[in-house]
Amino acid sequence: MGVAAAPLLAQRRKAQIGDKNVLFIVVDDLRPTLRCYGDPDAITPNIDRLAADGLTFTRAYCQQAVCSPSRTSMMTGLRPDTTGVHDLETHFRRFVPNAVTLPQHFRKYGYKTTAFGKIFHKPELDDFPSWSEAPWIADNAAWGSAENAEFVRAKWDQLEADGWKSTERFYFEPDKRTPAKPGERGWNMLSWEARAVEDDDLADGKAASAAIAALRRLKGERFFMGVGFLKPHLPFRAPKKYFDLYKDIAINGNRNPFPPAGAPRFALHNNPELRGYSDIPPDGPIPGEKGKELLRAYYACVSYMDAQVGRLLDALDELGLADSTAVVLVGDHGYHLGEHGLWNKQTNFENAVRTPLIVRYPGQRGKGRKTSGLTELTDIYPSLCQICRLPIPDGLEGSTFGPLFEDPERIWKRAVFSQYPREIPGIGPGMGYSMRTNRFRYTEWRAPGSPYKSVELYDYVEDPYETENIASQPRNASLVNGLSGMLQEGWRNALPPTDPRSGSS
Repeated sequence: MGVAAAPLLAQRRKAQIGDKNVLFIVVDDLRPTLRCYGDPDAITPNIDRLAADGLTFTRAYCQQAVCSPSRTSMMTGLRPDTTGVHDLETHFRRFVPNAVTLPQHFRKYGYKTTAFGKIFHKPELDDFPSWSEAPWIADNAAWGSAENAEFVRAKWDQLEADGWKSTERFYFEPDKRTPAKPGERGWNMLSWEARAVEDDDLADGKAASAAIAALRRLKGERFFMGVGFLKPHLPFRAPKKYFDLYKDIAINGNRNPFPPAGAPRFALHNNPELRGYSDIPPDGPIPGEKGKELLRAYYACVSYMDAQVGRLLDALDELGLADSTAVVLVGDHGYHLGEHGLWNKQTNFENAVRTPLIVRYPGQRGKGRKTSGLTELTDIYPSLCQICRLPIPDGLEGSTFGPLFEDPERIWKRAVFSQYPREIPGIGPGMGYSMRTNRFRYTEWRAPGSPYKSVELYDYVEDPYETENIASQPRNASLVNGLSGMLQEGWRNALPPTDPRSGSS
């Protein structure tokens, strides 16, 4: 090889590795309440236009339906039993200290990695080796931050007149929600508020603005930018104009408010996250009118978040970055909006574990397509590596979904896997391991050191709203036995045929 040819070859190799930027958008508590997912009531024009240019995964599932375990699995490519994270307090490096996270891997290959808002669970559980600079976290009045006390007091009269209803109960204590006073209950917060403020007065608007400023600064560099939006997480607070979008819409919500017949009681919960708010009764069903309020507020928060996504997409276009940037939008898990009498997440049911996932990247084949291939959030890590031409690390517990861009209807995974811990009455701490196939959801509840087992089986062809657990029906004995074996075999035996670890490849 000639001396002159060597630099040219080096340049070509450099161009082949890490040839795209990444804008990685993670949304808290977002279920597929989006127009592009077929929800006619959702007003989400910006996410819809992302879907119109990308691939929409209609059956994407998280590994555990609560923030930190799910985000940890997504960002490490490892499942909860590997990371050791099943709660909101444990940092994964306690159990897997040498894990290389998704942004950390990109950083290794020369990317500038930055974070705005909630990417990992919370600041104290963030992972600083993942980022080239300190993560940006918004303080905002919705969480009682001292930073916004002066702003809030200046607008107090306007806020009170236009719907800020918690004036006597709201305190300005940095970095924490205020505990209840004697005779009061919960966090002294209302579950929802329509605020007479601008987008940037709340955390998600601030996060979008900070991210856009960073896009301007990083133009010309290879970057992996994570942007985490808090809404539609409780409390459902957003500028009033987004509530007004739904003023005349009767949202077609919950189709099954009853627990599944035959399901173990501990598979459900008493909505503990929602019960912490001062306008929610401590026990019993959520009143019908309150449920309607919550539904409208959730949709309003989704539209507020959607507007921030639009600002990011507009910035990519304005800065000439759209043609060099892969965009991922994903919810960290699903959400119950009254189904089975449940609100929030924290179950193994379909509404809790199914989440939106949309991916767009320069040069992808086809636009505006959908795939029903079973997909998991652990698949995002290897897939982004493949999309950006980076090596895929060994030891990841997901599969690249790159082949679905070529053929969205191809035969894909046999099953996807989720889990959730529960206290089993009379037994002790247990775990519900759940498997979703093309047709069924099969769940086994077990406790360490105990022969105890409780089983759930739902048939989504015959029973799309999970009205009945059919595991105990004699006619399903053979089916249950087969699904149990498949669950025990685990994710390694459910890989898509294109995965080299699959026996079908």
